[in-house]
Amino acid sequence: MKPNRMKEKIARGEPALGCSVMFPSPQIVEMLGYAGFDWVLIDCEHGSLGLGDVEVMAMACDAVGITPIARPRSNDSADIQSVMDRGAMGVQVPHVNTSADARRAVAAVKFGPGAARGLAAGTRPDSWGLGARMPDFAAKANAQSLVCVQLEHAEALRNIDDILAVEGIDAFFIGPSDLSQSMGHPGNPKAPEVAQAIDKALAAIVAAGRTPGMPATTDTVASVVASGCRYIYTHVPKVLGAGASAFLKAGSQR
Repeated sequence: MKPNRMKEKIARGEPALGCSVMFPSPQIVEMLGYAGFDWVLIDCEHGSLGLGDVEVMAMACDAVGITPIARPRSNDSADIQSVMDRGAMGVQVPHVNTSADARRAVAAVKFGPGAARGLAAGTRPDSWGLGARMPDFAAKANAQSLVCVQLEHAEALRNIDDILAVEGIDAFFIGPSDLSQSMGHPGNPKAPEVAQAIDKALAAIVAAGRTPGMPATTDTVASVVASGCRYIYTHVPKVLGAGASAFLKAGSQR
């Protein structure tokens, strides 16, 4: 299993900048790698991606040296394990509202006793069974895999101290869109109540010595980094839209 450069970067306190892809395209993944992104979020929750797509897009990530992180369809353990077995080097688990949710997410990623991730021979992360001995693979996979949990409901913020106490989590991602909806302001994370809740949550994560995450755009990424976030991504349509806008504006000038 290759080193998780994204996880190493976050551990050094450096921002890891990624891009979310919601449709099947290893070609887009390649382009993002050559463009200089640290990682790609392969989004199965909101996108049209199947498990076969996850596997091929993870291969593209490996080819260009960026880290594949998958957002599973749900926080169900089976959905989490499925994307890990396709070659994702970590997960961004949606709708984590309690410490029990968080512990279940960690267990679905890590190998070990009890209700942990199932250990199967011959999977892609295990080099199809043609690489290291299984005990060595399991130990290395546990060290390299990244766990990010999404705090995107008012309930999650009420339970944030308990969630922050769960071991094995690398990043705590604040989801502004779902949080705004949960708090009665759908699609408006700038509503004062929501913005204050986000600021308070980020402060709690930083105070606990943990790593916060947030989405960002070109206009907001500097302030997101300044808030302490190190797990940060934008979206392919945002990147394309910004480039298209600049091109069309330049082309229309006389």
